[in-house]
Amino acid sequence: MSNYIGKPLSRVDGVAKVTGKAKYAAEFDAPDLTYGYVVSSTITKGRITHIETSEALSLPGVLSVITHENRPKIAWLDMSYKDQDAPPGSPFRPLRDNKISYSGQPIALVVAETFELARYAASLIRVDYREAPHETNLDTNLHRARKPKSGLASLLKPPPPKPRGNFDEVYAASPAKVEGRYSHSPEHHNPMEMFASTVVYEKDGKLTIYDKTQGAQNSQLYVTQAFNMSFSDVRVISPFVGGAFGSGLRPQYQLFLAVMAARELKRSVRVTLTRQQMFTFGHRPATIQNIALGADSNGKINAIYHDAVGETSQFEDYTEIVPTWSPMIYPAENVTLDYKIVPLDVFTPLDMRAPGGVTGVPAIETAIDEMAYELGIDPLELRLINYSDRNMAEDKPFSSKELRECFRQGAERFGWAKRNPKPGSMRDGHNLIGWGMSTGMWEANQMPARAEAVLTVNGKLRVTSATADIGTGTYTIMTQIAADTLGMPMEDVLFKLGDSDMPLAPIEGGSWTAATVGSAVKVVCEELGRKLFKLAQKIPGSPLAKAKWDDVEFVDKHIRLKQNPAAAVSLQQAVDQNGGAAVWQKSTSLPAMMKQKNYSRAAHSAVFVEVMVDEDLGTIRVTRAVSAIAGGKILNPKTARSQIIGGMVWGISKALEEESVMDHTIGRFMNHSLAEYHVPVNADIHDLDVIFVEEHDDIVNPLGVKGLGEIGIVGMPAAIANAVFHATGKRIRELPITLDKIL
Repeated sequence: MSNYIGKPLSRVDGVAKVTGKAKYAAEFDAPDLTYGYVVSSTITKGRITHIETSEALSLPGVLSVITHENRPKIAWLDMSYKDQDAPPGSPFRPLRDNKISYSGQPIALVVAETFELARYAASLIRVDYREAPHETNLDTNLHRARKPKSGLASLLKPPPPKPRGNFDEVYAASPAKVEGRYSHSPEHHNPMEMFASTVVYEKDGKLTIYDKTQGAQNSQLYVTQAFNMSFSDVRVISPFVGGAFGSGLRPQYQLFLAVMAARELKRSVRVTLTRQQMFTFGHRPATIQNIALGADSNGKINAIYHDAVGETSQFEDYTEIVPTWSPMIYPAENVTLDYKIVPLDVFTPLDMRAPGGVTGVPAIETAIDEMAYELGIDPLELRLINYSDRNMAEDKPFSSKELRECFRQGAERFGWAKRNPKPGSMRDGHNLIGWGMSTGMWEANQMPARAEAVLTVNGKLRVTSATADIGTGTYTIMTQIAADTLGMPMEDVLFKLGDSDMPLAPIEGGSWTAATVGSAVKVVCEELGRKLFKLAQKIPGSPLAKAKWDDVEFVDKHIRLKQNPAAAVSLQQAVDQNGGAAVWQKSTSLPAMMKQKNYSRAAHSAVFVEVMVDEDLGTIRVTRAVSAIAGGKILNPKTARSQIIGGMVWGISKALEEESVMDHTIGRFMNHSLAEYHVPVNADIHDLDVIFVEEHDDIVNPLGVKGLGEIGIVGMPAAIANAVFHATGKRIRELPITLDKIL
């Protein structure tokens, strides 16, 4: 019987976060802790010819300066540096040699008794380089685009499907055509918490590591491989993460450097990156797309061409799913897709909230809006004309798809029917008003995971899994699932995560954690419940002695007969029957692949946006927006709404503000601070509304949930761009839409 699932409950970790009790990677202390400060390269490509460290080493309290010249031996094989999210190629190895592959590359680590001393000593290091020509501009290197190398990563990021039908012929004959080039600049994650690793060196050489990561076991895997250590000698703990958005999916270089220093000095070491150094690893790659659409006179899309070219590093082939979203949303019979990458002298890009989706979906959704104007059909009506219950990229039906209802409820809430379709026709004083809309889509995946559940001798439930909570509410929804499954009050349930010693869980990303770890929590609590039921039956005179499992339910800390609630045994009585010991269970949850294989699984959204554009200054405000979400069963409407609102805010940011600006002459990102890398502030955010459309899905996973971390952002940029066109008559295909492009 459900008491908590579906209820808008406050976060169980909320008090710890607002009172400062929640501790992050750089806040854990250790006896005799030392501090490391990273020295970054000042060139983009070339070699170090000399590095002078004597002045830094002469300072009292400076313990070591580690460079490529004096570093300990490190593993040589590529596989030693692979992690759960590594793309094909040769992963970066800090301090491997004197070669410089990108601007800001770590070239030394200063370790001192205080952070301030380490930072000052780092400023005294002198480096001579032999520079080499570099290439960092995607636009001027498109002629070097090539297909990505294949690897294990292609299982999660498959290449576009092969061409279907005859695009060229059908497009040429189509009465309505649209084509355009769509692009966006690089972007950086910029979470509030900087990357840090506190490595505690134990007397026996074992390491306890407090790391900022979206997967404690992923960091453990990386450290044990790179330093040839056993898993039993490395424990990684990460109970709280101050934002990550994908930047914590891969171990970052401060972890490697902190471990190296701790093992070399046999001391505990903390390495924290600066905000500027947060721009020296991973980013959403600059991407250029070309789209051509053909439609008949009734608005049916009959031909789609969509290609994309993204940047990657010289040493790894980072890829995203970009053009494939087009046939996933629109069921054209004639489709040609292509995706290529250009290796540049930058660090390997990194998954960033809705990777590929928030690149590909805005492009196709802007093109669809252009087609609506070409045909003189309302943009919402055009999407309904081309509605499909099949994912044509896979040629499978969706396990569930309530997008049509998203369109209806979202349009009604927004007031879409009152829209004057003519661009520039709606205004308020000197402000032009525009209304735009978009479809959103994100895959609903489930991964294998394990969980452990223990009912203690005092009747409290403890559940653990080595997942992460990057601020999404994982602690809370897992507590809800466990409490509901065993009919217990939430205050008697403690869910713990973020420790590599806990049961196996994948990195927290891809919007799959609720489905993946939630399913594991449900399974382990059900199996623990079976053990408790058997113990309850053994109690002398038990009213459940002859009952079957299907006859009972767990309610109010009791196991009781469904047909006779008075016939019950308390959970405390059941655990008392276990001879004074807690009742323990560890279980594995696997995707029901045979059940899922014939279906495509995804969350969907319909986004409606109003903008006001100052016709004199070109400034844009998103004055209101409505997102209608079909995301399966909503476990907690309060935390779920926060996820969607966060995605909507980021969608505004992506559409209007965010870009990492590189000076290609020197190959360096120039706006590497929160003063110059623009993200929305409170004054930028106005009326944001979220609707959760009821959606039942018993195929997607045992809980019927679909992840919400990314569906909130994918539809926003196009809805904003389309609204800007409606307001101004200017079609901007390059994000972000800054005022210079409007003027």
